[in-house]
Amino acid sequence: MNQFFITPALTITAISTITATSSNPAKRSVLIRCRLGFSALIVVLLTACASPITTQVTSFNQWPANATNSLFSFISRVDAGRELEQSTYESHVQTELQKQGLKRAPAGQTGRFQVDVTASNRREERTHLEPVYRDNYVYFPPYRDAAGRIFPGVWGPDPFGPRYIGDRQVNNQVQISNLQVRVLDSEGSLPNKSRAVFESRAVYEGQGSRENLPVVVPYLVRAVFDNFPGQNGQVRLVKFDRETGAVIKK
Repeated sequence: MNQFFITPALTITAISTITATSSNPAKRSVLIRCRLGFSALIVVLLTACASPITTQVTSFNQWPANATNSLFSFISRVDAGRELEQSTYESHVQTELQKQGLKRAPAGQTGRFQVDVTASNRREERTHLEPVYRDNYVYFPPYRDAAGRIFPGVWGPDPFGPRYIGDRQVNNQVQISNLQVRVLDSEGSLPNKSRAVFESRAVYEGQGSRENLPVVVPYLVRAVFDNFPGQNGQVRLVKFDRETGAVIKK
């Protein structure tokens, strides 16, 4: 007996095996139609079940009511060799701040708001359990049709499908991407000591090279500014359609 992890492709293969081993033309025709219908259903389900990009956002704020039309500038804290990367991330944040009615301070000037943007990622080993199934075979006995023809018995996959026999431990690497946005307000603060008026952290956990930090940051930025400034202290999930990039509203 073989052990395996059940997938739609394996299920379709099992149906195909029953079809091939059936000697009755009428039954074979029915099985073929079932197989085609089942295959189409699997394709539809796989298309519909593409997982969204899910981010977790935690925000705190004391956003001032008179912030509109104020100037902002960025706090430069970037390692040598990452200037262009950091500038790209800041441009995403700038776009969102401008949507909130703020304006970028001219080059060389410090705005009322100073914005600190920090993006990072790390890899982490995760362990989870995965179900194991065994391909179960049964004997289909000989039978006689209405015309008196006798068909021999055959062995084939169990029509009730593979049997669950337990779980196995699977290790995989998860890439965790983080974005922190902090906005400081110099108005009404002590000299040379601006006060924080907005702090937010967005996290995304994914797998694969297509989810490297530069690809994920635009989604994290949009998640931070979704319903800005948001409810103070709220932890929420912001989901994006993987194909269109649109925010998925509940």
